[in-house]
Amino acid sequence: MNRTSPAPRLIFHNGTAVLPDRVVPDAVVCCEGGRITRVGRARTLPRDAKLVDAKGGYVTPGFVDIHVHGGDGADFMDGTTDAVRTACRAHARHGTTTIFPTTTTGSPAQLSAMLKACVEVRRDGNVTEGARIAGVHFYGPYFAPDKVGCHSQAGRRDPDAREYRRHFATGIIRIATCAAELPAAEAFYREAKRHGCLVTCGHSNATWAEMARAFRAGMRHVDHFWCAMSSVASLRQRCGTPMQASMEQFVLAHEAMSTEVIADGCHLSPELLEFAYRQLGPRRLCLVTDANRALDMPPGRYRFGCAADGEWIESDGRVGFVPGGGALASSVVGLDTMVQKMKAMTSASLPEVIRMASLTPAERAGIAHDTGSLMPGKRADMLVLSRQLRVRRVFVGGDECAA
Repeated sequence: MNRTSPAPRLIFHNGTAVLPDRVVPDAVVCCEGGRITRVGRARTLPRDAKLVDAKGGYVTPGFVDIHVHGGDGADFMDGTTDAVRTACRAHARHGTTTIFPTTTTGSPAQLSAMLKACVEVRRDGNVTEGARIAGVHFYGPYFAPDKVGCHSQAGRRDPDAREYRRHFATGIIRIATCAAELPAAEAFYREAKRHGCLVTCGHSNATWAEMARAFRAGMRHVDHFWCAMSSVASLRQRCGTPMQASMEQFVLAHEAMSTEVIADGCHLSPELLEFAYRQLGPRRLCLVTDANRALDMPPGRYRFGCAADGEWIESDGRVGFVPGGGALASSVVGLDTMVQKMKAMTSASLPEVIRMASLTPAERAGIAHDTGSLMPGKRADMLVLSRQLRVRRVFVGGDECAA
């Protein structure tokens, strides 16, 4: 990330540092050159450093969102650098310091424009543009026809090797999704794995057997658990009897698999969030927003995906939904809300909840060496949170983002 001047020496103090496995009261976190250099108990504070007073709150790693479509009126699929910057700034206000802009279904030209815009912003970005782009989540267009959800059905298609190889050649795709039951899905998974991606299955009505083939081809993650995914009941309709095991059972049964939840209090009940936490644990469960352009916008009608022809959704200020039918259509809140709800609605500890929003997604996306926890050597991507887990200050690489 470009800077106009070197990052100052920073010391965070007068707060509780949140590590992946514990909290450190009355901690200091020292940073220099945009990197964390020390985490420990308070000492005499040097005069030649910029002091960041946590005011009795929490000092945490910045959040990492691996599944997010837009915010503040912009969708990444608008395909412009202005839209990408707007959405990245919006999510930084909610504590996200590392972001994976996520595609929807759409035309090849729309997908190419989105990838190009993200490449440009990542290359030229600075802290004033909010969350750092670590890569793109290539999510649509390879969805199952019966699991498209609020995405445009017209933009859905089966995997096309010429198309996805061209997109992988941009070098920015780090997460790649395809429904496991589609023709040539395994070839897509193998190509994504070859490019070092987190390989995922989503918007799918796959059986256990189809998931097993996908697993052998490199698939290791399932998008937004229980949303737009197969169930025993949906597979009864597709396959008849005997009833088939679904994506849920496959994920729960395989320790190498991870997944994610939208913990906005609207998508999943407290019981489902607790079940996911108990069964998967904080090392296999990520918090994501799946947020659309209605984040930080007033209730109303919005396009999901490209502003030119995306499907219409509605926001009531709490969640997005499909007009008329009541089906949910992604979230309209940030990762700070997901953290607050997960802490309030489950038995997960604060370090575990913060881990699910930072280190666990960083590990799954292959960037944990650089970010995701308060560890010496990592980027100073950090937050100051209140005791109520509200975002007070946001730092990306040691530079403060305007809230």
